[in-house]
Amino acid sequence: MFQDIQRVAQVPELRAKILFTLLMLVVCRIGGFIPVPGINSEIALSYFKHATGGGQNLFQMVDIFSGGAFSQMTVTALGVGPSILASIIMQLLTAVWPSLQREIKENQEQGRRKVTKYSRLLTLVLSVVQSALFAKYALGMNITSPGIIAGELLDVQMFGFPWLFYLITISTMTTGTVFLMWIGEQITEKGIGNGMSLIITVGILSSIPTAFGMIFQQLNLDSQEPGQMNFTTILVLAAVFVSVTIATIMIIQGHRRIPLQYARRVVGRKEVQGGNSYLPLKVNYAGVIPVIFASSLLMFPATLGTFVGQGNFLGQIGVWLSPGSTLSSILFVVLIILFTYFWTATQFRPDQIASDMKKNGAFIPGVRQGKPTQDYLESTMTRITLIGALSLALLAVLPNIIGKFLGVPHTISYFFGGTALLILVGVVLDTMKQVESHLLMKRYDGFMKRGTMRGR
Repeated sequence: MFQDIQRVAQVPELRAKILFTLLMLVVCRIGGFIPVPGINSEIALSYFKHATGGGQNLFQMVDIFSGGAFSQMTVTALGVGPSILASIIMQLLTAVWPSLQREIKENQEQGRRKVTKYSRLLTLVLSVVQSALFAKYALGMNITSPGIIAGELLDVQMFGFPWLFYLITISTMTTGTVFLMWIGEQITEKGIGNGMSLIITVGILSSIPTAFGMIFQQLNLDSQEPGQMNFTTILVLAAVFVSVTIATIMIIQGHRRIPLQYARRVVGRKEVQGGNSYLPLKVNYAGVIPVIFASSLLMFPATLGTFVGQGNFLGQIGVWLSPGSTLSSILFVVLIILFTYFWTATQFRPDQIASDMKKNGAFIPGVRQGKPTQDYLESTMTRITLIGALSLALLAVLPNIIGKFLGVPHTISYFFGGTALLILVGVVLDTMKQVESHLLMKRYDGFMKRGTMRGR
């Protein structure tokens, strides 16, 4: 381990990227401890801890993604959810927007800047909407638990409307979300790893002490009375944790090897002998991106519905989509599968691969070069993507189902074997791959033991 760290430290460019990433993540976490002006974070946290019902389960899940900032009503309470949702919407619009597709094909850099611009504007709009509903929900919380909102803010009203409190809450939370979006973009551009995914991962890691604290509380070790959990349940959760971790690594790293042959070709005045190789097609080309997208897409309307409250259609949606419900689990599986195919279709370019193979004199045995090779790669990727999507969806929901049968609280099962663990393992693997790539470019032996990562 120390040798690996030493190899990383010997590459100035990689060392600078890692330090920059860590610094940005530290700044990101600091925002999770700065409450919105006029909010008593201790009383707000106490309210969320004692809240009951489906809404609490939803808020616990949102709180994990935000690293505890949501329950304390801090400036980064909304997390990167609005930014991820805006990215999803823009990717879907790009797929059905002919003029934007044409612009991206003709000038990729200009098209990418245009999509980024629209994504940022959409993030701003979504943040304003969600923070306004958050402020409305906080007013209801203040009625139940007086003291959450400073009385001076509520005294400034116009036509009975506390406009100053709404203005401060909306502007502060929206700024926090935009700031997190900027941090994510900076990490992706100048650091190591995917910025948004790393911000979510840091939030999940910060929830580890809370999850362990809940386990000890459920065991009830300080009393002679039996707790809600026992050591058998702990062993089952540990087994699920290890199994999901191993399965996630296998799915993300697994690939199918397509055999390639090279024809004899002339290089200069010499004739180069053809050879054999293979083309690795990843079983799960999208990684854990579909899980992040599906979670964010489900949480946004559910959170809005919970903020609005029951008694209307939007509030009923919040109840239907509460974590652990049958409809939520079914939609989660469907969205993971759809996003896996969508991400693979937008990122995997069989036409480009077939063209490069033809230029280099490579061909798949039994398949003609050009369009037949492209069709073969498309059909093969479609089949293996189905396996990867179904496996990813199963890993995301199975631990929660097991936790439901064992009577384990949703927060514990969610963290120790469900979506949070999938994201955590997937992002760590992706970041390690990028570190590995930098080391190999500098002719080092790689980051992993024996210099080899499975699936490389």
